[in-house]
Amino acid sequence: MTFSLGIVGAGQFSGQFATLFQAHPGVREVHVTDLLPERAERLAAERGLAGTFPSYEAMLESPAVDAVAVFTQRWTHGPLVLRALNAGKHVYSAVPMAVTTEEIAAIVEAVRATGLTYMMGETSHYHPATVHARDRIARGAFGRVFYAEGDYVHDMDLGFYDAYRYSGGADWKATASYPPLLYPTHSVGGVLGAWRTHAVSVSAIGVRDERGDGVFDRSVSRFDNDVSNATALFEVAGGGSFRTNEFRRVGYPSHIRESRFRFFGTEASMEQLATVALWQDKNGVEDISELLEPRRTPTPGDPSSAHVAPALRAAFTSGAAPVHDRSRLPGEFDGLPNGHEGSHHFLADDFVTAVTTRTQPPVNAWVAARYTLPGVIAHESARQGGVRLEIPDFGDAPGV
Repeated sequence: MTFSLGIVGAGQFSGQFATLFQAHPGVREVHVTDLLPERAERLAAERGLAGTFPSYEAMLESPAVDAVAVFTQRWTHGPLVLRALNAGKHVYSAVPMAVTTEEIAAIVEAVRATGLTYMMGETSHYHPATVHARDRIARGAFGRVFYAEGDYVHDMDLGFYDAYRYSGGADWKATASYPPLLYPTHSVGGVLGAWRTHAVSVSAIGVRDERGDGVFDRSVSRFDNDVSNATALFEVAGGGSFRTNEFRRVGYPSHIRESRFRFFGTEASMEQLATVALWQDKNGVEDISELLEPRRTPTPGDPSSAHVAPALRAAFTSGAAPVHDRSRLPGEFDGLPNGHEGSHHFLADDFVTAVTTRTQPPVNAWVAARYTLPGVIAHESARQGGVRLEIPDFGDAPGV
């Protein structure tokens, strides 16, 4: 079985996935649409896609499209995904799943009611540290895990200004103020992707921005947001806690590593920094940096990254790490651009596999809710001065 796919949004991120979906033997053809038709036409020409649609509405109405992959602005995902599901299309969505509890609940219900495939493309689920911790936890090597940490530390100066200018047009500062905790999945997903639990409550603190450049300015922000850095402490089901940081003003080399993780158990622990990763138990310390380090191929100067902001290119060209099992991937992916610590190939393959086999993908709607909703509630906690709030949960996916 093969299927046809429509890409929604022809920005800096979608081109990488257009190449992968186009190459996958489970995808028959790839189309694209964008609010700016010239971007869609350029992407279709550059990547040899099947064609373009003049609008999202036309794409959803077309019987020639079986599934859509949404790569639009962060706050638009929820409504666009719901429209696709209601139109009978399978959905791959970039992160975050949505920005409100109501949108997230509606997506979960739509997937349950329609039986269609939904997958959120969370890169940290496939982060080498997450893969390694997930395996060690499954084998009991940590003992009882009781605490973890996940950081998404990406300074605005390192590529985000260019990215927001590219996507936001003349009013880009209004959207560059996007609240950090509403983009939580790179930190939360890496923790919960290894530690099979879910968050039940949160207390969060935000730090007001002081740069004074019109970004994170409440008088400009469409989100009424002046917070650029935020920290959240979560309680998890079954006992224990984890902490996440979402930092946009930080002296840290995010071009080397954006997301990093720590896990602590009663028998062992694991810690990751920008260039070093350690496994530790009661007997000593083992350097596992090489095990978790992706081999970059192709280089950040590859033509496929030409439209990506220079400071972001390394994130789009990382190869696989030794802990990744590439034997499960289609051979057509060999040598193609990867990204975000080797995650892109696995993201594309898991979605295609889920659609063609009618099975639940790893980051299905119920998992996506557990990766996204904690940040939505944490954002509200921070706006209320850190008050502890309960986090709703929709349970596990049917049959999983």
